[in-house]
Amino acid sequence: MISAVRGLPELREGDDLARLVAERAELQDRDVLVVAQKAVSKVEGRIVRLDEVEPSARARELAGEGDASRIEVVLQEAKHIVRTRGSLVIAETPHGFVCASAGVDASNAPEPGTLVLLPLDPDGSADRLRERLRELTGREVGVVVSDSFGRPWRQGTTDVAIGAAGVEVLRDLKGERDPTGYELKSTVIAIADEIAGAAELVMGKLDRTPVAIVRGIDVPGDSRAQEIVMPPDRNLFP
Repeated sequence: MISAVRGLPELREGDDLARLVAERAELQDRDVLVVAQKAVSKVEGRIVRLDEVEPSARARELAGEGDASRIEVVLQEAKHIVRTRGSLVIAETPHGFVCASAGVDASNAPEPGTLVLLPLDPDGSADRLRERLRELTGREVGVVVSDSFGRPWRQGTTDVAIGAAGVEVLRDLKGERDPTGYELKSTVIAIADEIAGAAELVMGKLDRTPVAIVRGIDVPGDSRAQEIVMPPDRNLFP
């Protein structure tokens, strides 16, 4: 079962997100709480005002007639620029995520003229939220911090896990056999990404519903979403 946590206020820096959730939801042991990255970033103060940004020459060049201040923030958040097309920038973040605009986004920002950045440590954010929920409710839950990513060679976006705590992130089936006896050689399931994508169906993009509870799945674990990032030595598309 997947259910949205309704009635959360517009989040601000310093808000106790765990308390706000606990006041609105009856958590059970082994629930997985999926929290949109924007919610985490807002309470952690990862907000930039565009009128306080001075664009560089490179930002002005990429922006063309677009917003050079926004492009400057993208460049500041990027570890490496992968591709550009006009003002579209695909970048690698310091976390190792490859995504549009280095995860910088104006949608669902707290007010006009602001941008929301990715959390500095999404796994750490998930862990702190999990510990705070345990303190408040006594429940042992998992936490996934989700964000919308595009995918090469496929249109549309889907939510993926950029942070996780208390859940199985990757399920390695190598060495297992299918019903006909075939031994799996390389199958690894991105469990945390699947949870994030499923939860997005009830959270939506425009509903101001940044938290959902996934119940009835058995996925406890102690791994981190950082493990999903492709290691450089396995990257076929550097």
